[in-house]
Amino acid sequence: MSVIWIMVANASHAKLFSNEGPKKGLQLVKELIHPESREKAAELVSDRVGNFAGSGSYAQPTDPKEHEAERFALEIAHELEHARVNNAYEKLILVASSHFLGLLNGRLTQQVRGKISESINKDYTQLPVKELSGHLENYVFL
Repeated sequence: MSVIWIMVANASHAKLFSNEGPKKGLQLVKELIHPESREKAAELVSDRVGNFAGSGSYAQPTDPKEHEAERFALEIAHELEHARVNNAYEKLILVASSHFLGLLNGRLTQQVRGKISESINKDYTQLPVKELSGHLENYVFL
């Protein structure tokens, strides 16, 4: 039996589902929430004077919301790598908005990327499981 994991995510919320075979549906494995990604940019910035990059020039400024999205992508990547090492899934389907999908792909190990059977450029994090299943039926036999 081939276990398929489906990671449905955006920059602040991720749901990890499992499908253990045809007509078995989706089971929620884990939900990850990153509230910092929802904060207003002004609330994420400190009052410190600008950082210097070694040679006395200013470091390239990083958008605080982008930084938080990158941190969350890394958290998800660690979760998927840990599960891969523990043989929790054979295949992986990633479902995320275009920008976040790019951030996530950039942080996945080569071994996890090798398990990806589909990448879907949609934000389905707010959908109920039944509606999500309908959107995924072309990719996995639920």
